[in-house]
Amino acid sequence: MKRKGTILLLVAGLLSSMHLPAAFAGDVAEPDGYRTDEYRAPTPETLHGAQVVTTAEAQALWREKKAVFFDVMPNTPKPANLPAGTIWRDKPRSDIPGSVWLANVGYGALTKEQEAYFRDGLSAHTGNDKARPILFYCMTDCWMSWNAARRAIEWGHSSVIWYPAGADGWEKAGFPLEEKKPLAGG
Repeated sequence: MKRKGTILLLVAGLLSSMHLPAAFAGDVAEPDGYRTDEYRAPTPETLHGAQVVTTAEAQALWREKKAVFFDVMPNTPKPANLPAGTIWRDKPRSDIPGSVWLANVGYGALTKEQEAYFRDGLSAHTGNDKARPILFYCMTDCWMSWNAARRAIEWGHSSVIWYPAGADGWEKAGFPLEEKKPLAGG
């Protein structure tokens, strides 16, 4: 029995050191449409029509102020049916400094109100310049930023940047964060 265990460990070690095909390595293909469920899951390494950046590249864009940064992480609103006297505290959100938090615009399907809020936020912070570089992020393994960046491309923005590592990747690299509130109207 001990020998079988040793052989299994040896085989497992060999398999883990091999380069496996994409289907087994966890690579995620770009979907044809927007992701509409399980938003916290591995994301593709690409987004057709967008530039995908690493943390170092995002930090250089931030430091040189070469893009408008948009956080699209959802915001949990205060429930309307809380019992009287219940204390509600908004969950704090730490963002890349200078970012605009456009809450709830990364879902696969947006309401008319969410779409208007998203379009208005983009317009206000780009000066209506669809060629101005815009960077989208949320968290690592978060489809919200992928969806939002894809939607901006669909709406004619020509310099869309997607930062898949998000605020947690930024923090892990030791870069500063600041507490934010979502842009009003979302």
